[in-house]
Amino acid sequence: MKMRVIETNVGIQNEVTVEMFDSFARTMRDRGWNGVDSMIASGLRGGDMLEIGPGPGYVGLEIAKKLTPDSLTGCEISPAMLQFARKNAKNYGIDARYVQGNCMEMPFEDESFDSVISNGSLHEWETPVRVFNEIYRVLRPGGRYCITDLRRNVNLLARYLGLATAKPRAIRPGFISSLNAAYTVGEITELLRNSDLKGAMVTTDFFGLCISGEKK
Repeated sequence: MKMRVIETNVGIQNEVTVEMFDSFARTMRDRGWNGVDSMIASGLRGGDMLEIGPGPGYVGLEIAKKLTPDSLTGCEISPAMLQFARKNAKNYGIDARYVQGNCMEMPFEDESFDSVISNGSLHEWETPVRVFNEIYRVLRPGGRYCITDLRRNVNLLARYLGLATAKPRAIRPGFISSLNAAYTVGEITELLRNSDLKGAMVTTDFFGLCISGEKK
């Protein structure tokens, strides 16, 4: 298995690249490939919800459409992505709040949220243990978290299908870069063991992995 190749830790900044990623994320949503139903099935509930690294916002907005939380907040490092997320939330008719911030030191008070979600940004976190600890900090007791991402050691068929469905074509190098930066279950399990999310469950599917649990 290939060694992990670290990717950007500042998010997608270029406006043209952001527009292409928005198109890609919209396609994933329209085809039902963004994992929303499985994230909800992990035990997420309403209340105040935080999305880490929402990008253009589709995953959190789709979850909010189904769970109708009291509030939806996004913490995103890229100003260009924030603009797309805010525009998309307006199109959904959801009063979401998106703030610029680094997930390793989030600009929120302790015990501010009932749910924390993240899809597809774990491989970009510079120090995942710090982010796991931040998730624990901002969650209220009994709050749920669900973090999903690609898995580096997927089989060749999954790699081929992922590459073939990554459209527009210009997004494909980014997909390969993200896959090479993704973690394995063993790596994630070790990181969780050294974090405040020690009771997390790690599961896998065809393309990726899911970290879920509850703050006791």
